[in-house]
Amino acid sequence: MKISNLKHQPGFASIIADRAWNAWWTESGVTLEDYRAHLDPMIGGTGVPFALVAHRGDTYAGSVLVIEHDHDARPQYSPWIAALWVEPEFRRQGLAARLLTAARSEAATDTVSCCYLCAAPDKQAYYLKQGFRLIESNVNGLDIFVIGEPLSRER
Repeated sequence: MKISNLKHQPGFASIIADRAWNAWWTESGVTLEDYRAHLDPMIGGTGVPFALVAHRGDTYAGSVLVIEHDHDARPQYSPWIAALWVEPEFRRQGLAARLLTAARSEAATDTVSCCYLCAAPDKQAYYLKQGFRLIESNVNGLDIFVIGEPLSRER
């Protein structure tokens, strides 16, 4: 299984958009086409935002995004690991953990020392096991985590 930056595998953009939109955005008022368009800067740009895709050749296995903001109530936190998805047939094989590690590694720079993540409370044990630290509970129904240590200018 290989993990690639989406800019090197742009053919996976539509499937990444489909999985994330169907999992989290169907009732948001954002169309699938609009969500897909938000991936374009990840294909042509550098730094944050970016997307990583796990694949075996042309077979999509999962993906994760690193974006500037993922929770409207916490604009002071940035960047965020978001939209972690693993296809059902590839689950329980450590792929989500590999995607999280790769996202964190690619995001790490001299000025980015941590990443934030929000998740439903029932996912808390998983993210704690992956090295995230819970920093806030029940922020509009979601828990907020951090991995790494925020620099004073990041918060």
